[in-house]
Amino acid sequence: MAIDRKSRTVLQLVGVVVFMGAMAWASVPFYNWFCRVTGFAGTTNVATGPSSEILDRKIKIRFDGSKARGFGWDFKPAQTEMTLRIGEEGLAFYEAYNPTDRPIAGQAAYNVYPYEAGGYFNKIECFCFTEQVLMPGERVMMPVSFFVDPEIVDDEDAKYTKHITLSYTFYEIDLPDGAQAALDTETTGTTVN
Repeated sequence: MAIDRKSRTVLQLVGVVVFMGAMAWASVPFYNWFCRVTGFAGTTNVATGPSSEILDRKIKIRFDGSKARGFGWDFKPAQTEMTLRIGEEGLAFYEAYNPTDRPIAGQAAYNVYPYEAGGYFNKIECFCFTEQVLMPGERVMMPVSFFVDPEIVDDEDAKYTKHITLSYTFYEIDLPDGAQAALDTETTGTTVN
């Protein structure tokens, strides 16, 4: 049975649309993977523990915090900078406060500047790894532990880096199901079994 020209054209167009949809769906995870592997656009690495090597050379780490337009929290770094030896573990804190009368969930996006240093900035633990929920009036100190990989001194583009800026931007996300259920229970005065 032969497929006529119109049917073949329709099938080809449907195939193109499905292919483009699949590419759009895969582009975000692929881009995130690419940035993590290469440090592109200041994306940092995740480490399981501190560096085994600490150099005598020092580097200054600056901290920056911002929030998406309309996001209800107050958010800022607790300190603006620290100086560490390359390879030494650092611990910094960011302060978040929810001045509103409703719970707000947020997720932090981050980057490192200069971009060449992103692949050498290693986070061990970070509040940015998970979503955060602040209840009305809640204030928290959120930690990030990190180190700068000693291999930075061998990179032609990054070896002259004297300071690195770690920047976070918080944006609002939907409340997780558990937080919404707890809020619903609180407001109705009933318990859920």
